[in-house]
Amino acid sequence: MILEFVVSAIGLGALYALLTIGVALLFGVLGLLNFAYGEIVMAGGFALYLFRDQPWALAVGAALVLAVIVAVVCEVLAFRPLRDADPITLMIASFAVSLAIQSLARMTVLPRAQGVAPEPFLGQRFQLLGADISVLEIGTLVLCGLILGAVALLMTRTSLGIQLRAAAENFEMASVLGVRANLVIPGAFAIVGLLAAAGSVVLVARQGAVSAEMGLQPMLIGVVGAVLGGLRSLKGAALGGFILGVATTLLETVLPTGLIAFRDAVLFSALIAVLVIRPQGLLSSAKVRVS
Repeated sequence: MILEFVVSAIGLGALYALLTIGVALLFGVLGLLNFAYGEIVMAGGFALYLFRDQPWALAVGAALVLAVIVAVVCEVLAFRPLRDADPITLMIASFAVSLAIQSLARMTVLPRAQGVAPEPFLGQRFQLLGADISVLEIGTLVLCGLILGAVALLMTRTSLGIQLRAAAENFEMASVLGVRANLVIPGAFAIVGLLAAAGSVVLVARQGAVSAEMGLQPMLIGVVGAVLGGLRSLKGAALGGFILGVATTLLETVLPTGLIAFRDAVLFSALIAVLVIRPQGLLSSAKVRVS
């Protein structure tokens, strides 16, 4: 029982960490709280639906490509013209992009939820030290762990990653020191697309369905986790997402069946308490940039 909880909690925490990094990265670079993030997740899910009859590996590759394309196109068409705008304007623009993409999907390719059957082996279960573990749970843990590791290497070992870290901490100072906005910002959106696609792969494998509204919950998770850990800190955002995932699993385990419906209320109440004590988040110490 304990091992089952640990595997499930770490897997969900790693998934939530991926989602929160995507939110925090754009906030650090652009001051943008991107409410269209969920629609990038949905784009990845739609690719999985579109390639549902193809090998799962091909469908996953298509999800990665489409999510990156949607993310970069959003940057070029919607956010680049507003690059010097204040954060409120950027946030309103992200709402508009979110509604536009979601409405377009609902009117065309996803008028209703569509089933997507994951690979059959993901539903298999096995015994590990007396615990009943699913292949999907292990797959979630491995996939999210690999992507988090890849992001960490990108951020610490590449020129783009170093520029992204500098821009996320203090964009104005980074610009003065030579960070190129036309490289860093599209790069940030591309990374966000990859993170969103990875999230969509796990979510579709868990839920077995795709809809025009499927990105709403991941977007909220990303925002809440990033706020909890600190919007100005990528490490803090990842920590916030991980804590949120572990707390979600813990509440699902300990709450009586009749109180499971109040899980999110308990989580948000705890978030409010944390923010009252530490408004900047768990790890963030920088002030929010305003243009």
